[in-house]
Amino acid sequence: MASLNKATLIGNVGKDPEIRMTKDGREIASFSLATSDVWKDKSTGEKREKTEWHKIVVFSPPLIELIKKYVKKGRKLYVEGSIQTRKWMDQNNAERYTTEIALQGFNSVLILLDESGTNRQFGEDAAENSGEKHFEVEDDINDNIPF
Repeated sequence: MASLNKATLIGNVGKDPEIRMTKDGREIASFSLATSDVWKDKSTGEKREKTEWHKIVVFSPPLIELIKKYVKKGRKLYVEGSIQTRKWMDQNNAERYTTEIALQGFNSVLILLDESGTNRQFGEDAAENSGEKHFEVEDDINDNIPF
């Protein structure tokens, strides 16, 4: 049976991205993304708003370069990635879990939605969907294809 693990979000960056290095020297970018729902309360007529915060982690080198150049606090983004839950040990040796939207491999897309009134798409299919400069995220999946 086939399955799909894909998250699609449009929101605003909560704080400037953090760039870290792995033990083997690769960069990882991370930031928070806020998405909001707005509605009118039926009983009071007041405007209501609920904001959800999402952790975004980026492993793709081309997207990390884009993030370093263009992504700042308050920026409106469209992101597509997969949902991942990681387990880790805190300072007190207690097991902790965190759920993130991971941008890695060929299924990742990042679109800057608020730059000078134009949308710039980065990721797979960017050339087909936009005349803008793009970065294609490649994965080593092609190495396993026999033709």
